[in-house]
Amino acid sequence: MAEIVVASGKGGVGKSTVSSSLSVLLKDKNIGIVDADAEAPNLHIIFDLNKWDEEIEYKNKSLAVIDYGKCDNCLKCEDACVYEAIYHNERVRIKEYLCEGCGACKVVCPRKAIEIKSGLLSGWIRISSTPYGPFVTSELDVGQPNSGKLVTEEKNIARGWIREGRVKNLIVDSAAGIGCQVIASMSGATHAILVAEPTESSLSDLSRAYNLAVHFRVKPYIVINKSNINSGFNGINVFARENGLEIIGEIPYDREVPRSMAYRRPLVIFSPKSISSRALMEISENVKKFLD
Repeated sequence: MAEIVVASGKGGVGKSTVSSSLSVLLKDKNIGIVDADAEAPNLHIIFDLNKWDEEIEYKNKSLAVIDYGKCDNCLKCEDACVYEAIYHNERVRIKEYLCEGCGACKVVCPRKAIEIKSGLLSGWIRISSTPYGPFVTSELDVGQPNSGKLVTEEKNIARGWIREGRVKNLIVDSAAGIGCQVIASMSGATHAILVAEPTESSLSDLSRAYNLAVHFRVKPYIVINKSNINSGFNGINVFARENGLEIIGEIPYDREVPRSMAYRRPLVIFSPKSISSRALMEISENVKKFLD
């Protein structure tokens, strides 16, 4: 079993293009697909999914609630809230989208007028099927916390497919950066495909994603996307050489990529003869080596 995370240190470098195309090209390897970007999921758009086989409410939000029968507007709670979720307009009020349910306001309230309610709706996990394998995604409601926990929940569902024998391998499309969602994506994975562009800023972000993969003992590989936009830059090749990393493919800039997204189809299905699709096919052959 392999759990392959497609990650990077920044957004917009092509992770979802790589993830969706690999899902298509590796479908004979019994692939389960996970969109692990709970704050901005988009794989379902590329796969043109409009309905769900199952939708699960994710209830993990805590929220401060005020008993106005006890509150005397002393405003000690407002002073204690580091998230600026409490304000007063004739009476004390809670900005629900900012409240983390930390309980500081409850502790300082002399009238015991504040309670912390937990187990409130904070997002959804959605399950569907694609021609390439079962698919799970999630969506965090606006301003809600615990995106990492939500990603962990959907990965547990995908790992259940492995235990049930439905799939043998997973492709996980990670969020951008190195935050909670990416940590949850990396945890327990076997391989990481780190997507980068040939620029100084992308190299800096790549090094952060690489360090995260090393921390979780995930075997990293590099894919250079838009490889021909900055031909004089060889920083990623130097970084790979210095750290003993294998570059398993380079994808040239291709106008067919945004067109495929506009038509809601994986690139290798939409334009299989394009230069970027041919590069992705070569990458998939390299990925098959560590799947086998």
